[in-house]
Amino acid sequence: MPSSHTVRARARERNSVLSRPEFLSLNQPLRSGGGAGGGGGPPESRGGARRPGPIKHQTSQPSEEPVEPTKLPEEDCMLLNPSFKGIAKNSLLAIDICLSKRMGVCAYTYSSCGGCRSMVSLMSFTGHGITWIIGTLLCLTRSNTLAGQEVLVNLLLALIVDVLTVAGVQRLVKRRGPWEMMPSLLDCVAMDLYSFPAAHASRAAMVSKFLLSHLVLAVPLRILLVLWAVLVGMSRVLLGKHHLTDMVCGFALGLLHFSLMETVWLSSSTCQTIISIGTFSWSPFF
Repeated sequence: MPSSHTVRARARERNSVLSRPEFLSLNQPLRSGGGAGGGGGPPESRGGARRPGPIKHQTSQPSEEPVEPTKLPEEDCMLLNPSFKGIAKNSLLAIDICLSKRMGVCAYTYSSCGGCRSMVSLMSFTGHGITWIIGTLLCLTRSNTLAGQEVLVNLLLALIVDVLTVAGVQRLVKRRGPWEMMPSLLDCVAMDLYSFPAAHASRAAMVSKFLLSHLVLAVPLRILLVLWAVLVGMSRVLLGKHHLTDMVCGFALGLLHFSLMETVWLSSSTCQTIISIGTFSWSPFF
């Protein structure tokens, strides 16, 4: 038989084992309101397992304000299947911008042909709207013939229509030039603030066609007049003010203005009435 000393050692060893953390639940008394079967300790004491709470079923209820997906800006979007028309348009615009930048050799004084900038600017000045309007008014005050006054009054009206029409189209399109430049004082007065269409090209085409139709000129002068109109339009491209397409559309718009003035041509009596009103010598009784 084992001795009492051995029995007491085994009991002491058994008590030390039961005092370990993993057997602590065995030493705690049972609770009357426990789990199933009325036994067991708290949920935390049995292997750390917790009783699952009531499951809440989430019902999908539509929100009061639907969230719209954010839209990327147009420049960040990529068209996977662009149309042929869009490809052709973008290609032509890219070619136009590239050629216009390369032709702007007199845009600044430090450009490749910056030494000719003053001469090109002088050529551009000859097609300015303010220059032609003031010149036409001076010629009208010096003219003494009815035929001359008739031509000059219609030319003056054509210049005013050209300035206003080009300024309106530029305000609608708002296309910038190939080079970022601030408009000059004369350009601000003539409302020539944007690139499309080229105001100088439109004016040069209209004036040259007008003079060729209503003045008797020799062949060399007629050639020089056409060459002057082309150079005025090109000078704006060389100065970096306009694109090539702006110049071409300006020429087309100037010819359209000429056709319009030919359609609504004012007679000599109407021109004399306008001159009388302008000089404050018109009387409705005489």
